[in-house]
Amino acid sequence: MSRRYFGTDGVRGVVGKDLTPDLVERLGKAATLWAGGGRVLVGRDTRGSGPELEQALARGISSAGGTAVLAGVLATPAVALLVEDLGAVISASHNPPEYNGVKFFDGEGRKLSDESEEAIEKLLDSPVPGGGSIESLEGAADRYVSYIVERFGSDLTGLRIGVDCANGAYSTLAPGAFEQLGAQVTAIGASPDGANINVGCGATDLSALQQTVASQALDLGVAFDGDGDRMLAVDERGQALDGDQILAVLALALGVDVVAVTVMTNLGFHRLMAEHRVRVLTTPVGDRYVLEALREERGLLGGEQSGHIIWLGNHVAGDGLAAALLLCGALRGRTLGEAASVMPRYPQAKKNVRVATRQIPQSVLDGVDGLTAELGESGRVLVRASGTEPVVRVLAEAENAEDAERICASIAALVERELG
Repeated sequence: MSRRYFGTDGVRGVVGKDLTPDLVERLGKAATLWAGGGRVLVGRDTRGSGPELEQALARGISSAGGTAVLAGVLATPAVALLVEDLGAVISASHNPPEYNGVKFFDGEGRKLSDESEEAIEKLLDSPVPGGGSIESLEGAADRYVSYIVERFGSDLTGLRIGVDCANGAYSTLAPGAFEQLGAQVTAIGASPDGANINVGCGATDLSALQQTVASQALDLGVAFDGDGDRMLAVDERGQALDGDQILAVLALALGVDVVAVTVMTNLGFHRLMAEHRVRVLTTPVGDRYVLEALREERGLLGGEQSGHIIWLGNHVAGDGLAAALLLCGALRGRTLGEAASVMPRYPQAKKNVRVATRQIPQSVLDGVDGLTAELGESGRVLVRASGTEPVVRVLAEAENAEDAERICASIAALVERELG
């Protein structure tokens, strides 16, 4: 059975269209039945639709005999850390404000497997025993920040840092965490109003942070997404760093012997790791697949180009704030630009093609195979269907930007002809 509602990161969609209170209530019920009841910690981001969907999820949990523990606005990694018998986050992560979603964690703070999500979908229309309850939880966000600062923090005295909170779950937390460690903080994207999450700010749009860092001569900037599980950075010149570059800095600073990444990761990262004899595990796109690979191989560090950074030394999931603190600690007297310069970066060209169906036909696959063979070790082509949006994502990588752009445009045009 294939999953109808779950994608690469929970259930997600436009509120009122793809994602309704009724569906969220049924998901709460089904997940609680699957887990055998118990206490379900519920967090949400700052979207205007969050409170209504929170109540719908709570109704579903209590109808299935569970206890919904409502923590209010709480970052996704905080739910993973503080989870009780089950965890749930109402968020659409990096997506625009009109989206929302639900993702679950098991009692150990792990995202659910495909098989578990299929099992939950089978229970969506099951009868319920009732008898559950709904509680409120105070102070969860403060407990989370204290843990992260203690386990991931270092002395940041004198560091001038821009912090872009994406008008999301970190808005009232992240700037203070850096200040506790001695940094001088310039915060932006820290005034959520329910409709501005991820809008012109955060990890999906670094332009405001780049301008802030450059105009105020800051040492660096970090940007989170709306639910706090992603982090990207900006160096002292205002140049953007992606997750591959951040992982490269951390891999060398932390001295790991294995690191897990996805198929999107830059070839330059692979070459740098080979030079330092660090084994690289490559997974499909999705931080949960990176997590699975790390656990299977007993690795500690992994992540995605998009900014999911995972350190399992003292955590259970990817965490934007933890990653940002690790990055600051890895500088060791260097600028961020100097630290990141160790990784050669192959030019990449990307395009999202909106499609009517996300099933990629053989004609497109054949075209990709042909170009990949032509490139050999000097580049690659990747085409994949998004797990969260009606788009097919095209990536081309080559030794120069012109070739990457040309190849990407060629494959994107083929996808549009076949699926548009």
